[in-house]
This record gives sequence, C-alpha cells and structure tokens, in this order.
Amino acid sequence: MKPARLVILKTGNTLPPIRDAFGDFDRWFLNGLSEELDRQVVDITCEPLPGEPGDWDGIVVTGSPAMVSDRAPWSESAAAWLAGAVEAGVPVLGVCYGHQLLAHAMGGKVGYHPDGRESGTFPVNLHETAKDDPLFNALPAAFKAQLTHRQSVLELPRNAVLLASNDFEPHQAFRMGTCAWGVQFHPEFTADIMRAYLKAQTPDLVKEGLSPEALTDQVDDAPHASSLLQRFCDLVLQNR
Repeated sequence: MKPARLVILKTGNTLPPIRDAFGDFDRWFLNGLSEELDRQVVDITCEPLPGEPGDWDGIVVTGSPAMVSDRAPWSESAAAWLAGAVEAGVPVLGVCYGHQLLAHAMGGKVGYHPDGRESGTFPVNLHETAKDDPLFNALPAAFKAQLTHRQSVLELPRNAVLLASNDFEPHQAFRMGTCAWGVQFHPEFTADIMRAYLKAQTPDLVKEGLSPEALTDQVDDAPHASSLLQRFCDLVLQNR
C-alpha cells in the first residue's frame, strides 16, 4: 500500500534572519510530522491549490505574516478549498493563520485582537470538550505553548467545538466536524525559534508597552503542544 499523502499548505515565509538560522515554516512542520506519510509542500501564495481536498489523506496549513482579514485572492481561494476539505471529511490541522483561515472558511469572524499582540510562551487550558477529542484527549488540562499573533478568531463558526483557551485568547483551539482542527498556538515552534521571534519583534514590543526581556526569560520548551503534530499524523493514518 502506498503511504498516506499529506499536503502542507504554506501561506508565506518567516523573517529572513529566522529563515537563515532555522529554515522556513515548511521545514519546522516537516521536522514534527511523521516520515511515515508522503509529505508534500505547496506554497499557495504563488502556486495553484493542490488538486481536490479528497486527493489527500491529511492537510496542514501553516502560519503566515499575512492577515486573513485582508482577504487576498489566494487566501480566499484556500478558504473555499478548506471548506471543501471539511465537507469531505479530510483531516485538517490549521495553525495560527491556518487556524484563522479555517474559522473564516467555515463562517467565523477573524480580525485584530482587541488587546493587541500575544507573543511568547504561555499556558493553554483545555475545556471539558477536549476530553473526548481525538487530537487533544491525551494532553494535560494545562500545558505551555509558543504563540505569536496579532489577529485572532473573534467569533467561532457555527457548530465549532471550542477545545482550549487562555487568559488572553478565548479561542486557542477548536474543531469543526470530526477531524478538522484549528490551533492559534504554534506546535511547530521550538523554544529557540520563539526566542528568535521575540528578538526580531523587540522594537514593536517596546512600542506596544511589552517587555522583550521578560517575555524572553519566560520562553520554555512546549513538548505537549509540539506532540500534536505526531498525534495528527497518527489520526491521518487511522482515518485512512
């Protein structure tokens, strides 16, 4: 039997200094996604969407420097494609921009968070709904995660299942249907990548009244959050 096919929809590029040190978004996901899968990367900002959603056994959508609320043509096309993936029952994992794009695709509202930026390592708290969720049910009730975003899912889609929140962000994770998830946090980030983001963001953090030094001191490993990538791969294989 041929290996299960997983496509990574790349929605942009990281900052050049971070890319030079750690590679780009797709590399971070490839580091965490099982090699048992036939993993392919498509940069949907400059390449056509990869066939039909049903051509794939799993779909991952990366973060991006773009904003979902700008409704760029490539992003809107991807949103419609993701809605088709949910309807077809193809496992989907959207991360940060991908999380927001999935919510937008399914009728939710995305925009700038009213309290500004969340950047650094922060706790994420699961809801009771996560106990029966196939992706989250083995995680502890609270775990650390890497985060950097200014936009958020302001309103969940109708029929979405809220799975996780924290003090800053009420919609840290949700599920649509049986096998499509959005997570605002970054399971693909290492602690070193998080520190590199905070370093690059230092001028903006200072302008926004945040302390880059304090945020950097709080950066820590987030193994439970990172484990979601392998757990998603396991679900892709089971679903197939």
